[in-house]
Amino acid sequence: MKTTSRFPHFGTAGSLLGASLLALAIAMPASAQGQTSQQSPPAGQAQAQSADQVIQDWPDVSKKAAQAMMEKYGQPQGVTPKMLVWEDNAPWARTIVYGEEIDHDFPMPHKDVLEQVIPYDVPADMFDDLAEYDGSVIAERTKGTLAARCDKEAANFLAVNLANDIVKGEKSIEEARQAYADAMKAVMAGDPPEITQAFTFEVNRGFAGNPGETIMDTAEQ
Repeated sequence: MKTTSRFPHFGTAGSLLGASLLALAIAMPASAQGQTSQQSPPAGQAQAQSADQVIQDWPDVSKKAAQAMMEKYGQPQGVTPKMLVWEDNAPWARTIVYGEEIDHDFPMPHKDVLEQVIPYDVPADMFDDLAEYDGSVIAERTKGTLAARCDKEAANFLAVNLANDIVKGEKSIEEARQAYADAMKAVMAGDPPEITQAFTFEVNRGFAGNPGETIMDTAEQ
């Protein structure tokens, strides 16, 4: 009778290898198997160790931001040598801490390391206004997101709330910039205003993207 290999893409060699591994597993004492399983930490624990290890070599501002986010939102879902990523960490859709520090002088010199994102449909005619208001407020029309990047979460809440005020016509660019500076002074004085602690508007949790409009007739190709 013809037998079928459990590892068909390996052929005969694969069958021999599979048989050898099976024999080895059977011959291994149960105590040794238990020791092997005990040496492998749970996936969540391994992830936690990885995040903690990664940030050890990061600059101080990045490290402090990462520690603050881990304390508030738990371990990140994504860990690379250059960033930590949290998905759907309400009230945000995404939070990213970067190991790279970006110099930013508005409203005072600091390092941008913490980026936080919400779904938001920014009208095309408001992109220039938002860029003039704060170069670290990032709108993506196709994806339908609005993000702020600073060094602390309070500053990101503030930046997004004031960006919404600009989009809704409730503040001019100059008024929003001054409001930002005034609020950050209060934060530094130990009296953070509500606008730095939560969203002052209802955030749409659904898809807010704009895929654009097709102008090519693909049927002719």
